[in-house]
Amino acid sequence: MTKTYRPWPALWALVIGFFMILIDTTIVSVANPRIMEGLHTDINSVIWVTSAYLLAYAVPLLITGRLGDRFGPKKLYLSGLVVFTVASAWCGFAGDINMLIAARVLQGFGAAMMTPQTMAVITRIFPPDRRGIAMGIWGSVAGVATFVGPILGGILVDSLGWEWIFFINLPIGVVAFVLGWRLVPVLPIHSHHFDIPGVVLSAIGMFLLVFGLQEGQSYHWGTIAGPISVWSLIIAGVVILGIFVAWQAAGRNREPLLPLALFRDRNFSLANAAISTVGFTVTSLSVPLVFYFQLVLGLTPTESALMLVPMALINAALAQPVGRLVDRVNPRYIAFTGAILLAVALVWYSSIMSPDIWIGWLLLPSAVLGLANACVWSPISTTVTRNLPQRQAGAGSGVYNTTRQVGTVLGSAAIAALMQIRLAAELPGSSPSGAEAGGVLPEALREGFSSAMAQSLLLPAAVAFLGAIIVLFFAKPNQTVAWSAQGGDSPGREPAEIPLS
Repeated sequence: MTKTYRPWPALWALVIGFFMILIDTTIVSVANPRIMEGLHTDINSVIWVTSAYLLAYAVPLLITGRLGDRFGPKKLYLSGLVVFTVASAWCGFAGDINMLIAARVLQGFGAAMMTPQTMAVITRIFPPDRRGIAMGIWGSVAGVATFVGPILGGILVDSLGWEWIFFINLPIGVVAFVLGWRLVPVLPIHSHHFDIPGVVLSAIGMFLLVFGLQEGQSYHWGTIAGPISVWSLIIAGVVILGIFVAWQAAGRNREPLLPLALFRDRNFSLANAAISTVGFTVTSLSVPLVFYFQLVLGLTPTESALMLVPMALINAALAQPVGRLVDRVNPRYIAFTGAILLAVALVWYSSIMSPDIWIGWLLLPSAVLGLANACVWSPISTTVTRNLPQRQAGAGSGVYNTTRQVGTVLGSAAIAALMQIRLAAELPGSSPSGAEAGGVLPEALREGFSSAMAQSLLLPAAVAFLGAIIVLFFAKPNQTVAWSAQGGDSPGREPAEIPLS
């Protein structure tokens, strides 16, 4: 007997957990100055609180997508939710920066177990002609979480302390688990073989690359220990990632970790490239902004978070209308508009950031960022999943979420490196920790610090512009893809499967 699924209740149940794990990619940014003060650490160490989470989030995504196909997306999602919630409690009780970073690694692993399952379930239970609005909601969650994170973080840090940005996950995690248990369907599973060498190569390559980028300025881009230099780590990371791709292309595994055959689909390839630029941009933009708001303008964490309210409100208001529009028009036009607006807003911020600006002017580019985010997530995520065969939903969503997270990891590492480079150039011989003057920099340092943060924003602006160029090459999606209403794998009712080797 064929079982009929209830897609909308399942979607809303998944959205709660997905929202929670994405909040934790940005909620720390507004608490960074307070964590620095509370745990007696520096800017580079506190940024590793975010980078460690993003790195542990990104590396396992390829295999956790496959594990969802093998053991069932519901089981993997709920297991990851438990790991994430327990790790959140550990984060809140961390007594030093090293313990906090270790807890964030575990938290990131839990998030990696959850994320591919959310997208795979949507792909398998929604028909293609309704997937646009479903992906619109899923994508808007990613966009809203990017900006709600700092707002919620600011309120919690000011009222209860930085630890509560992690403790807040405990009741949310319990609610998400109960709803997921009750509402997410048990879907058919598929047998898979796992590429262990691929896992090792991708993990080592990503770690070396991110560590080299983020720690470069700390070692003045020179020697770390003995013959090991910053550049040798970065080069080794790139080389190992190249070996990883070559290993996948060689086809020695029946099912490679990175199924390169999926990239034969033009839109799948371009959408993956585009989402990596979006992940890079939205993750990196908040770090210099929040430091500028608090250390230069003297805003509290809550006040600095409120500077991002226009982004969150506009993004949330436009999510569903944009999702419906994606089902009717070529997604590339919407995605191009959003990516261009991302770049424009960041250049606008960069041009007006100064110690004596009226803060009302800073709300205008914030509003543009909200419009931009509403226009990028849904069309890109809809484009990448529209033609995925159901048996490969987990693999495809794992690849997509991996490229998005690779973008966020590189964005976090690159913005940290660039901020340190610009601070060294604008404030030579100074070490602005924000501990002086009640968390506000001395007046003599504010101009240089503002310039360094403004210049840093030009990097995510350039990456957003690159994303706009990429989405221009999206092909018009096929609107008549066959689909099984029961989410099964009937050969005559789903797209022809793309071979994995």
